[in-house]
Amino acid sequence: MNNYLLRSLLIFCWLLSLPSWASKPALKSKKDEVVTITTSLGDIRLILFGDTPLHRANFLRKAKAGFYNGTTFHRVIPQFMVQGGDPNSKDSDPNNDGQGPANEPTIPAELTAGHKHDYGAVAAARQGDFVNPQRASSSSQFYLVENHQGTHFLDGQYTVFGQVIQGQEVIDRIAALPKDGRDRPLSDLKMTMKVERLRKKKITQLYGYAY
Repeated sequence: MNNYLLRSLLIFCWLLSLPSWASKPALKSKKDEVVTITTSLGDIRLILFGDTPLHRANFLRKAKAGFYNGTTFHRVIPQFMVQGGDPNSKDSDPNNDGQGPANEPTIPAELTAGHKHDYGAVAAARQGDFVNPQRASSSSQFYLVENHQGTHFLDGQYTVFGQVIQGQEVIDRIAALPKDGRDRPLSDLKMTMKVERLRKKKITQLYGYAY
């Protein structure tokens, strides 16, 4: 028997010796994280998509660490969206809200997932194409779609990485806040966040979200 046939036979025998689980696909988790954003106008609950893993991991890490606690919804536009999460909004200077910290890292766009800007979609803010042709996302600022028909002209341009599953009416209340010429609410609307890991079946029962 030549060396080639011997090697092929050894590889074949090794594959047969692998345990049965080695050839099975990884089991999908039966649980998911529910993020609750608490404001003085009510609570918003959302889930994050598994096929946008970079954005999901970044958001969950920050939410669990308390990064977003004390930040505000600093930009509100009725029939469009509400935006928040800038750590600058924790300080006493309203003029730097939305600018983000200097040298803040970005997250590579995850547009191939193809999620749409439906009502209640969770998406990442970013700088414009002229300075950001790769459409990389801010690592902190996010927005929630308030338009009940969606904002689909943004589809494929900004990464959508989650969906509100309860509290859409709170988004409407936020969008209706009195604001200045920069679309900043006249009074700070601060948020806190918590993350709960629940069985997907329970999430469907509580919030009607279908996986």
